Amino acid sequence: MKFVMTLSTVSVLALISILHIYWAYGGRWGIRAAIPSRAGEYKPAFVPGKVGTLFVAILILIVCFILLIQGGYTHYFIANTITRIGCIVCASVFFLRAIGDFRHIGFFKKINHTVFARNDTWIYSPLCLYFGITCTILLF
Repeated sequence: MKFVMTLSTVSVLALISILHIYWAYGGRWGIRAAIPSRAGEYKPAFVPGKVGTLFVAILILIVCFILLIQGGYTHYFIANTITRIGCIVCASVFFLRAIGDFRHIGFFKKINHTVFARNDTWIYSPLCLYFGITCTILLF
């Protein structure tokens, strides 16, 4: 089970990272559903920049490597204290993301009637919860 959870998490995170790189270089597919918008408006709550989007893509790839190392799926790198701490940080970030900011994102958001909010309720937040559980399982 650990094998399936780790590889599915790493695969989905790698795809999300590739999508962020696509967006950073001007891609528009799926962008409206990926950025929270204000209630009753089609204007995004914020406009991410190219550097920030690339930074998120790199962080997501780092998470992939931490999970592969912590899970014992790399021959050149061995799980150690750094990867363990990284896994704890990743689990915390994913769980906090799933809970949300109580306004735009997470299971407990107040704005529920936008494209992003529907996707967040049914896709993004459950995925973050799953990623957090995977990171937690890899600690033991």
